[in-house]
Amino acid sequence: MTRSISILGSTGSIGTQALEVCEKLDINIAAIAANTNVRMLEEQARKFKPSLVAVYDETKAPELKAALKDTDIKVASGMSGLCMAAEYDKCDTVLNSVVGMVGLLPTLTAARAKKNIALANKETLVSGGSLVMREIKRSGAKLYPVDSEHSAIFQCLQGLPDDRALDRLILTASGGPFFGKTKKELENVTIEQALNHPNWSMGKKITIDSATMMNKGLEIIEASWLFGVEQSRIDVVVHRESVIHSMIELSDHAVIAQLGVPDMKIPIQYALTYPERRDCPVERLSLAQIGRLTFYEPDTEAFECMKICREALDRGGLCTAAANGANEEAVGLFLNGRIPFLKIPELVRAAMEAQKNDEPSSADEVLCADAAARELVKSMV
Repeated sequence: MTRSISILGSTGSIGTQALEVCEKLDINIAAIAANTNVRMLEEQARKFKPSLVAVYDETKAPELKAALKDTDIKVASGMSGLCMAAEYDKCDTVLNSVVGMVGLLPTLTAARAKKNIALANKETLVSGGSLVMREIKRSGAKLYPVDSEHSAIFQCLQGLPDDRALDRLILTASGGPFFGKTKKELENVTIEQALNHPNWSMGKKITIDSATMMNKGLEIIEASWLFGVEQSRIDVVVHRESVIHSMIELSDHAVIAQLGVPDMKIPIQYALTYPERRDCPVERLSLAQIGRLTFYEPDTEAFECMKICREALDRGGLCTAAANGANEEAVGLFLNGRIPFLKIPELVRAAMEAQKNDEPSSADEVLCADAAARELVKSMV
């Protein structure tokens, strides 16, 4: 059970919900960090009274220091500020909910500091999975998944006698806002349409990943690292209601599922209270009210990103880092109106195939592969 926490990405969707959970559970907020939102950081700092606040955008540091000058709160900035919060000696748990590759170094820092890590930054394992898991094993740090799908798998695995009982993982996908659309129908979709997710309220980048189904490809890679399962034993099923968050199939073909209302407070809280269960401020699930649950095969022709991620995982090495970096860059270009929706998977595939499948020996090599993929994307636009 977490006693004191450092929250990276405290102003985002996961971070703000985590603060609500911590407040209810009376968990001390030792440090908070965010990208640029100084106003919200100040509000959170005054309410929760952490002893350290970090802003990733270094140009915002003077503004944050001025805003908090009447307090004793220490202000840090940049990547060093995020890493300072990740290894802060006043916390026992680090929730990493920043978006993108920015999360890799803080995760490695937290692991080296032997913190409990509640991980909501999937790019960390997608890009640097071998490095992170090696450091986790070396230091003895604990890693708890926060993504709803991986939390569901983690919950389903509790009580299994050993790894031999597990046959496969089954990740569920909402299908996003374009479920049922053909590739032709996706040619002219707008930014507003892509951001209109039917079930979840998330940040823009993650919502676009859901629309392309890149998020499910990233989750396949993350699940492979988290649970030591090759991608051929990880299936995906589209489940529009987002009530079953994922499943496992056992060696005798019994299937165990984790169900709940689509509310991220449940997986956030479980990562912070594991192995305990506490009352959570979410609605109860009423299956009778929902009425029925539906399931469909994913369309990997219209939504190619998931297939590309499987290929990247099979190729191994830095290919997953390239796919992730290219996707981050391509999503940014789409959100800025510079490329059409279907250009995203095209750019991701090009960067993934251009990357050699060398195994990374350092975070610098992962960051270099990420940077090269982004440059390739920009050169193709």
